[in-house]
Amino acid sequence: MLITNTPNPPKKLLEQVSDRIRAKKYSIRTETQYVQWVKRFILFHNKKHPSQMGYEEVEAYLTYLAVEENVSASTQNQALAALLFLYKEVLRINIPSLSGIVRAKRPQRLPVVLTRQEVRMVLDRMSGTYGLMANLLYGTGMRLMECVRLRVKDIDFERKEIVVRSGKGAKDRVTMLPQSLTVILQAHLVKRKKLFQHDTLANKAAVYLPYALEHKYKNASTEWAWQYVFPSGSFSIDPRSGTERRHHVDEKLLQRAMKKAVVLADIGKLATPHTLRHSFATHLLESGCDIRTIQELLGHKDVATTMIYTHVLNKGGKGVISPLDR
Repeated sequence: MLITNTPNPPKKLLEQVSDRIRAKKYSIRTETQYVQWVKRFILFHNKKHPSQMGYEEVEAYLTYLAVEENVSASTQNQALAALLFLYKEVLRINIPSLSGIVRAKRPQRLPVVLTRQEVRMVLDRMSGTYGLMANLLYGTGMRLMECVRLRVKDIDFERKEIVVRSGKGAKDRVTMLPQSLTVILQAHLVKRKKLFQHDTLANKAAVYLPYALEHKYKNASTEWAWQYVFPSGSFSIDPRSGTERRHHVDEKLLQRAMKKAVVLADIGKLATPHTLRHSFATHLLESGCDIRTIQELLGHKDVATTMIYTHVLNKGGKGVISPLDR
């Protein structure tokens, strides 16, 4: 009997986008957002294949987002990045300058900052794991997801520092470990290790490893050093590998706990976990810390980004004393 090998059918466009994103080592969040933007772009143009479209269609869609949908500048920029990735990395088609699109206006807003007393009022109303995480956000200046993704190996109690891995821009940096949190964090890790040992006995201790480390270091995923400091309370399926394992805690749980604490504190500000990072930087400036040092602690690429905190110092408008107070 003659057996013929039938070639594998070509992958669909959205599958090609996902494959290319994974090859470029982008995060799962970026993959999800880019695929959604490509899908919306195709639907906007009545399911026309992107290879049959180009500059005019991209320009029309981005202008539509700004004019009709009234999206923010960051949302429009994300859509632009997704479509440029589609054409450059997947379809290998060059898109000329998109100078003709109507750009969403980027608002000039100052960050919400809590006073030291307000921070204490909020943190005093948080307890347990979420209380510890909130204290870390304020005490280190970490971003929300940087705290959520923290690994055991990145905490150095002896040097009193935390290494933030793959922060914004895929950069590592070092920040301080607040001395007041040392004992609490060590106690938390004792409990965390018991959970790890329980998972090990159940043969479910493996965690996600970035890039190709899982293949390079075969046993690393089940080692204590690589475990998440703040794990999920249950197991879940990895959307990329299909493997069931314990992921890190859902950041939405911390956001909800923070929101509840802000309401209980009755401080009248729309504070989120990221507000603690803003407060960290502002309070360091108030205490006389050098702006360049704060830039390094926050992981800002440009000191101009850090300079925004000089505008929210507790000195009144522009640091000028009102004539009513003279």
